[in-house]
Amino acid sequence: VSIQFGAFHWARRAFETRNSAASPLSAPTLSYTQYYLSGAFAGLANSVISGPIEHVRIRLQTQPHGAARLYSGPLDCIRKLSAHNGVAGLYRGEAVTILREAQAYGVWFLTFEYLMNADAARNDVARKDISTAKVALYGGLAGEALWLASYPFDVVKSKMQSDGFGAAQRYGGMRDCFAQTWRAEGFRGFWKGLAPTLLRTMPVSAGTFAV
Repeated sequence: VSIQFGAFHWARRAFETRNSAASPLSAPTLSYTQYYLSGAFAGLANSVISGPIEHVRIRLQTQPHGAARLYSGPLDCIRKLSAHNGVAGLYRGEAVTILREAQAYGVWFLTFEYLMNADAARNDVARKDISTAKVALYGGLAGEALWLASYPFDVVKSKMQSDGFGAAQRYGGMRDCFAQTWRAEGFRGFWKGLAPTLLRTMPVSAGTFAV
């Protein structure tokens, strides 16, 4: 989250500087396309860390229990994943992770900024005067938009990061995983698990923006 907000505001300020140079007499503001691009940049910056961390999390959450357990903990999981093609083994699914993060956080920040600006304009108040409860509400709604806009990418990422290695590997890559999911499950296959994800993201995203 630190990386997401840091990268977003770096990009936002870069756009403000560029806009000010183009229109020096007006206050620096961003278009909603620029808000989306700033959020997408935040997602790209975040994907460098989120890709391998989520890969390890998914492996630990989906491994068998008891004597069939594959990993004794996160460090053991990292070591064993790295044994398969080195860093590439740890970063499996990174291409689709980058797509998911860029789309997700582009929409996340875009939605939040739109809702905040719309409230300020509708009630004729400064953004800093919008109540924390409303900030939380708009943050929660932004979280819902994030997952609705990016969930199929997340499904493919999870399938790839829980796939086997060597002879046990089912998916040849991101495009193959999309194709196999479509053939086997159709459109609905890309939305499995969406309901609990949306239930989770409302309080998480609301709390993030409120704090």
